[in-house]
Amino acid sequence: MFQIRKATPQDTPVIFDLIKKLAVYEKLEKDVVTTVEELQENIFTRKFAEVLMAEENGKSVGFALYFYNFSTFIGKPGIYLEDLFVEHEYRGKGYGKKLLIALAQIAHEKNCGRLEWSVLDWNTPAIDFYKSLGAKSMEEWTVFRLDEGGISALSEKY
Repeated sequence: MFQIRKATPQDTPVIFDLIKKLAVYEKLEKDVVTTVEELQENIFTRKFAEVLMAEENGKSVGFALYFYNFSTFIGKPGIYLEDLFVEHEYRGKGYGKKLLIALAQIAHEKNCGRLEWSVLDWNTPAIDFYKSLGAKSMEEWTVFRLDEGGISALSEKY
């Protein structure tokens, strides 16, 4: 049996494991510096993000981690999908699509104006999948980032 459900604090070790598997897939293992405890604190106590779990027969096989943002131009909240991941052996069964549908339903219920995410430019299977669902590439935009060191340096500059 397949289901999508909101994650609970008890799911944190599973979420952490799926994050590590996502990092391997994206060739970014070295970038995973968080801990189960930090995820627990920031997702379930401080509520900076929310997580949907995809399950098959009670086994977690994927997740979608998201948070709310706000568009000044449309004057509405939006959802930013930080990560969507389905374990390799469960891909092609509709889990990713069901996770995105569930997020779209949440966005619709909350009167969000946007549902957005980023994808690595080499990840052709994901790009093709997203396009098949009607998503559009924002090619005229460039993503910028300050990491923790950059945040610290900028915050201490003035």
